Amino acid sequence: MSKTIESKFDFRLFKRLFQYIKPYKGVFFALLILVISLAVLSSATPYITKNAIDDSIANKEEKGFLFYIILMLAVLILQTVFQLLFIYYASWLGQNIVMDVRVKLFKHLLRFKMKYYDNSSVGVLITRAVTDMERIADIFGEGLFTIFRDLLTMAVVFGVMLYINVKLSFIVIIMLPILLYATRIFQKYMKKAFEQVRNEVSNLNSFVQERLTGMKILQLFTREATEYKNFVAINDRHKRGWLKTVWYNSIFFPLADLVSSVSIGLVAWYGGLNVALEGSNVSQGDLIAFVMFIPMLFRPLRQIADKFNTLQMGMVAATRVFNVLDTTSQIDDTGTHVANTFKGDIKFSNVYFSYVEDEEVLKGISFDVKNGETVAIVGSTGAGKSTIINLLNRFYEIKDGIISVDNINIKDVTLASLRTQIAVVLQDVFLFADTILNNITLNNPDISDEKVYQAAKDIGIHDFIMSLPNGYNYNVKERGVMLSSGQRQLISFLRAYVTNPSILVLDEATSSVDSYSEQLIQNATDKITKGRTSIVIAHRLATIKKADKIIVMDAGQIVEQGTHQQLLKKENGFYKNLYEVQFLKEEVA
Repeated sequence: MSKTIESKFDFRLFKRLFQYIKPYKGVFFALLILVISLAVLSSATPYITKNAIDDSIANKEEKGFLFYIILMLAVLILQTVFQLLFIYYASWLGQNIVMDVRVKLFKHLLRFKMKYYDNSSVGVLITRAVTDMERIADIFGEGLFTIFRDLLTMAVVFGVMLYINVKLSFIVIIMLPILLYATRIFQKYMKKAFEQVRNEVSNLNSFVQERLTGMKILQLFTREATEYKNFVAINDRHKRGWLKTVWYNSIFFPLADLVSSVSIGLVAWYGGLNVALEGSNVSQGDLIAFVMFIPMLFRPLRQIADKFNTLQMGMVAATRVFNVLDTTSQIDDTGTHVANTFKGDIKFSNVYFSYVEDEEVLKGISFDVKNGETVAIVGSTGAGKSTIINLLNRFYEIKDGIISVDNINIKDVTLASLRTQIAVVLQDVFLFADTILNNITLNNPDISDEKVYQAAKDIGIHDFIMSLPNGYNYNVKERGVMLSSGQRQLISFLRAYVTNPSILVLDEATSSVDSYSEQLIQNATDKITKGRTSIVIAHRLATIKKADKIIVMDAGQIVEQGTHQQLLKKENGFYKNLYEVQFLKEEVA
């Protein structure tokens, strides 16, 4: 596995990241010029110092000394300006690339099948879209260009050192392999450590997100102590991963400083002895220049190892992000028919479907819904009722059979136009942390405020909304926690109604709602289903009685169809038994 990851780092993954640089080629090449300039300028200061010492200080001559001072000042000013530009535009490039990748990732996520989200952790996906993206930005802002600058600086410095004095350079060369070997070992172990860290960060995010979302359940079942222990365990693994990186750093960096110091000591010893001897080929300027050059040669190597940590984290993060981008879990949107409206004739023909392979949820069901009909679907939990809703909207792909609307296979209809013409009110209502108005329109510019107000009046919930603080501008907070379950249901009815759909699908949910909200929901149901093809997963007797047809399901099959009265006449019928056990209690009450 390590070799595979390393290969990706060296070639495929790195090459793929570079594809995102193309829109910013100008800035990229400008950064390369800055890198080369900084590498050259970094070697200029010791070289100028050497000449100033040999030409002026050693000979005790003032002539030309001012020139060297001015020249050094100019070099320092250029270094400062180039360094400022380098730091800013390297980070600028990284942030722009990350923005492009993040936008592409989110667009990719928007088109995934529901099955992908059924099997994926929200916390992990958040980590990919947020934390991992910042690590990718660091590849360009703190990793790649910095490493290239340091390598180029080392090459230029070493070249100048050879030009000044070969013998002193040879002393430095002797020590260099020790640090190169240590750096290689350091990189190897740091890579493994950072992979562990990133895994634990994902686990931590996922754990915290799920527990915060389900806090009510945890407290209801007094699971606080258990979940606290689980969190401590995950956090401890995360800590141990980071401590490994700290341990490797604590070994490598003192070792790097030791090698550098020993090199300076050897140069000072050998060079000092030679300077003391007349006729030696080592000058005072050479000695001072080498003392300045050695940290410039060894420090970049140390920084490369440090920045390599950043680069490693970025590459690990990029691998994870690209794994999501490479996931092919989209519904095939190959349809060419654009549905501006539907009459509303729906037909399921011998439809088979399974969420898990070889575990069929629907087993060859067939039924028709005529234009303008209201069809109720009843059955025990797990019978396959909600699955029908999911398949009609193509949230999942069927295994076999045909689903058609107005005699057109829904696979031949563009996804956007299909879902625009089918409005769904789910049992589990999801509201965003936004105003009621925005939760109704979902920021659709084609739905005016006046249209929302009128629609609310039509289905009888305008007064309820206006009774809230700020009315339609009332912020319902995350998941609509500021509203009761019945109030959230009413908002979802209005959200469906304002789109003026051709087909309406209702997963009714009136359990645990107050009688006032239930009456409003009943009135809203009657209004929005009138004259419109409607499929209702029925939980209430009133809806079942008014349905034009009732479809009774059990274990993924349709066992009975007919009106309320027709089905009650069947002796020992499935619906009759269900009615007597479940619905008759409601009627008596």
